[in-house]
Amino acid sequence: MKLIVAIIKPFKLDEVREALAGLGVQGMTVSEVKGFGRQKGQTEIYRGAEYTTNMVPKIKIEVAAADDLAPRVVEAVQQAAHTGSIGDGKIFVLDLGQAVRIRTGETNDIAL
Repeated sequence: MKLIVAIIKPFKLDEVREALAGLGVQGMTVSEVKGFGRQKGQTEIYRGAEYTTNMVPKIKIEVAAADDLAPRVVEAVQQAAHTGSIGDGKIFVLDLGQAVRIRTGETNDIAL
């Protein structure tokens, strides 16, 4: 199993969610975060307003996926979140040792 963590621009969330739903991904965790990368100190346009900041608002998405589905999840997020401009984000793929569904006790791929 893999844990895919993606940091994307906030206005791309719906497109990414739809792309993942199209793959059959049944769940994800979404957090509003702030951070900086190469664009630090850059002028950014957010919700129509232009500003300069060191901490830029982003969305963090976490998806647990079976090993065979993970590459397609990464590709779907990359395509849906792409704008071609600085600050599009990053995708991290981590090995996931175990998953347990609390309600039923199911484990690993079955729990996803």
